[in-house]
Amino acid sequence: MSFKHLLAAGTALAAITGLGGAALAQDEPVTITIINHESPRIEEQLARIEAAMAEKGINIDINQIGLPNAGYPDALSLRLLSGEVPDIIYFQGGDAEFAAQGILEDLRPWIAQSTYLKDALWPHNEVRLENYPYLLYVFPARTKSPVIRKDWLEQTGLAAPTSLDEWTEFLRVLSDSDYDGNGTQDTYGIIAPDNTAELDAIFNQSFGISSTWLADGNGEWIHSRVSDGEREKLEYYRMLYADGILDREFITSNWEIKEDKFYTGRVAIVAGTAGSVVDTYRTKMQQVHPDSELALLEPPDGLEAVNIAKEERGFAIHAMSDNKEAAFAFLDFMASPEGLMIDSMGYEGEHYTRDGDTYEVLPEMGLWYPRYWTVNPEYWTPPVDLLSSVAQASLEQGARYFTPDNAFVWPGELAANVDAAEQYYRSSVYRFVSGEWSMDQWDAYVQGWYDNGGQAMTDYARTVLDD
Repeated sequence: MSFKHLLAAGTALAAITGLGGAALAQDEPVTITIINHESPRIEEQLARIEAAMAEKGINIDINQIGLPNAGYPDALSLRLLSGEVPDIIYFQGGDAEFAAQGILEDLRPWIAQSTYLKDALWPHNEVRLENYPYLLYVFPARTKSPVIRKDWLEQTGLAAPTSLDEWTEFLRVLSDSDYDGNGTQDTYGIIAPDNTAELDAIFNQSFGISSTWLADGNGEWIHSRVSDGEREKLEYYRMLYADGILDREFITSNWEIKEDKFYTGRVAIVAGTAGSVVDTYRTKMQQVHPDSELALLEPPDGLEAVNIAKEERGFAIHAMSDNKEAAFAFLDFMASPEGLMIDSMGYEGEHYTRDGDTYEVLPEMGLWYPRYWTVNPEYWTPPVDLLSSVAQASLEQGARYFTPDNAFVWPGELAANVDAAEQYYRSSVYRFVSGEWSMDQWDAYVQGWYDNGGQAMTDYARTVLDD
């Protein structure tokens, strides 16, 4: 067990008091309300957190409002637009609109005075906070890792692919196979749920899409979505779709359908967020196929560049909250050694065993995931390795291919343009990939993208990137 920043209990209380949290030490608890995703056993987990905080003299009562995963951003927006004022809000997109309205707290002064969080951040967290100080998500860079059943990889008779040509051949062999043994060649090579974003994570670099903004032949900045590389990439996806390699139902498949198709053998390769998500895939696959193991695949030319402009998801404090001190005390406690043990390890006897200072991970650990922070390992590491070898390798893959993107935070007045361009792009991509549009309509698409907010975005980008 290595707590590199194990602090005395009294230190936390002193810091909370320093943040104006003297009221937290009173007899009556301060109730904080959190809006977050629905999560199994969350009441039980929050009770453990409240008890552990109480032992440190931080007396709070946590009321969590869980919203369904499906349609979460829209449901959250409706609640906030109705005037509801939760103390802590978990965003998964849609936060910029509320930041522009001034209802999200600047977290930097709080973190600067924190006991734990200031040391627990990853380098990309620090950069993102400077650009956009309203959202915090202490987590490794969320790179995507492609995985396949190891026995299926071996059955192809091919080496794991390392180039785009090898990936194409590999995917074609998988889609022509019957490795699930149901007597029908009905397995797709790969799926990307809802849109092509997970394909982009694997293939963007192969088509020269090394960042959001690229210099054209004249040295002018253009968005990658109207670049020659984007056209070549969509032609590639179009081929995968036409040849039955890319799941024909990808556009109507959410992440739950994606996972179900993976475990039941209807799709051979999926991409999962590096780390605990890959471990979840492994554990669920072994529940269906007990002797199976997952193999991590290498992207043909590196992983998609990582957006360091802002967090794409994470926790915010409502600027109008009457309980900011208590809200931040909770977020800071979850970065303490005690909070990390509760959040990272799950339940003794169910997810791990302990004999003195010796811990052993149980199979159910593969289904446990931290609800709050996964901190920088230079700050804190758990007393035992929690990840399987393939999940750990996925994190190392993400670090090996980490490339910072040149995206930036948009000003509020361009929000409508950014939203319109995004919607136009996503609908157009499906039309190209599905064959509804001919690739000869590319020039019309490009003009449509500029007409639907892209021109305003490009004009602004050139002022930022040329500065």
